[in-house]
Amino acid sequence: MAENTLLRYFFASGSEVDPEKRFNLNRKSRSRRMREILGILQRYHFLRGFQPVEFRCMLEDLGPSFVKIGQTLSTRSEILPKAFCDELAKLQTECDPLPFESILEAIHDIFGERQHEIFDAIDPKPLGSASLAQVHKARLVNGDVVAVKIQRPGVKATMAQDIDIMRIVARQASRFMKDNQMLDLQEVVEELWDTFLEETDFGREAANLQEFARLNQDVAFIDCPKVYPELCSEFVLVMEYIEGIPIMDTDRLWAAGYDLEEIGRKILDNYATQVLDHGFFHADPHPGNLLIRNGKIVYIDLGIMGRLSPRDRAGFGNIISAVGKEDAAELKSALISFAVSKDNAAIDHTRFLADLDALLADYGSCDVADIDIGQFLNDILQLTRSCKVTLPSSITSVSRGIVTLEGTIAPFIPNDNVVTIINEHIKHTADPAEKLKEAAEELALALRGAAKGTLEAQRFAGEALHMLTRGQVKVNMEMLGSEAPLAKLSKIVNRLTVALIVAGLFVGSSMVSLSSMEPRLLGVPVLAFFGYLGAFVLSLWVLVDIFRRK
Repeated sequence: MAENTLLRYFFASGSEVDPEKRFNLNRKSRSRRMREILGILQRYHFLRGFQPVEFRCMLEDLGPSFVKIGQTLSTRSEILPKAFCDELAKLQTECDPLPFESILEAIHDIFGERQHEIFDAIDPKPLGSASLAQVHKARLVNGDVVAVKIQRPGVKATMAQDIDIMRIVARQASRFMKDNQMLDLQEVVEELWDTFLEETDFGREAANLQEFARLNQDVAFIDCPKVYPELCSEFVLVMEYIEGIPIMDTDRLWAAGYDLEEIGRKILDNYATQVLDHGFFHADPHPGNLLIRNGKIVYIDLGIMGRLSPRDRAGFGNIISAVGKEDAAELKSALISFAVSKDNAAIDHTRFLADLDALLADYGSCDVADIDIGQFLNDILQLTRSCKVTLPSSITSVSRGIVTLEGTIAPFIPNDNVVTIINEHIKHTADPAEKLKEAAEELALALRGAAKGTLEAQRFAGEALHMLTRGQVKVNMEMLGSEAPLAKLSKIVNRLTVALIVAGLFVGSSMVSLSSMEPRLLGVPVLAFFGYLGAFVLSLWVLVDIFRRK
């Protein structure tokens, strides 16, 4: 209770509070936490490997930060075997529950004596116990049945400590990573920190629920719990109790008469709406966050939401459209225009286009059911990074959301594909009149640019001819092409230079050896001796280099 009071004090002081002071992040606390982590790893004999159950239990013992990592891995079958993914999927909804006395103590710490004026009854048995919070069914004094989500005491400080340690490790690891490395570890950890701050603020989640409900109020098959904002704070969330079928319980869905393929396609189509139309989307759509109730798909956990600006929404739509058409040139233009920074001088446009061509060719040759969207998006991110094109950070949350969602609904639509469905959404939602207007505007701008360029070209041509007739024209030439021939020429020149130095040393040393210069070594002056020695060493280096390079 004292720790919750302390955390509430820090939050009341404002979000600008130094995290190191707020969460007591210092060398002593880091060392203590590192010893705890190493002790848990040794207890599970981590160097000998794991069975799936042992791996899940180890992540649970390591704490909420590692449980979150396990939840992400549970949807990444390309990283872990299916047995591990199935076991880690239990982390989505299962976690050792806190004693009910601890929950009552936390509620009293949050509401004080008001709790008896708010709650008529609280079910001791938790609805769910996750790494971050525990949910209990309750009844308000007005008779409404609600779900009360209470943050685990001390979880915020523990996660802050873990992420602080990850930040230090990432900073050290980044020193040994190549410039074209696909992932910027420091950027990933900072994003993890931002996600942590958002997910552990239940007041923000309450606002997310209200915004999500407003944006999807006209969608007949999408829903989320009603929230009670006046009862919500940073450490507690009170919302409507949803009694539905977990999306992964396919047997119950079949028995209830649901069409799994229809559910999968509707989820993806609505997700495209969230990303491309609203710019406000669920960034962690794992199976534990989705229920089916009364023919509606219900999102029950909106702690992590992604946001896209209008520019980013248009840019991402262009990228998906180009991928759907398998048009490398259009994809290249979309990626470059979507980038937040790019070194135009350093971009090898020919190589960039050729790599995208090869990537899309591999993608197009696969059956729809065999396409790994996660790997495909990773390949695109790696290509842009190696070609000095930096995409906005929002692309990471979108890609992660799409990959997580694909892992969630893969059993529902085994013969379909995320990109295909998003492209269908783009086509269906496009207004023909608006598209015609945009095309006319683009054509008008292109004609205006062409006319302006033609007039400028005529003016510059007249000036050039005028200067040419007076002998005032100077021509600068630059040889462009592969660096390989220049590198070979440079090696040849280097060998010739060394050969000239060797010849000079031999001739100079021979002239000095005829003199009576003292002191002498092996019958010749010391200066001549070292001249001969240098010439011999350099000659030997040239011969070895010639033999080695053939």
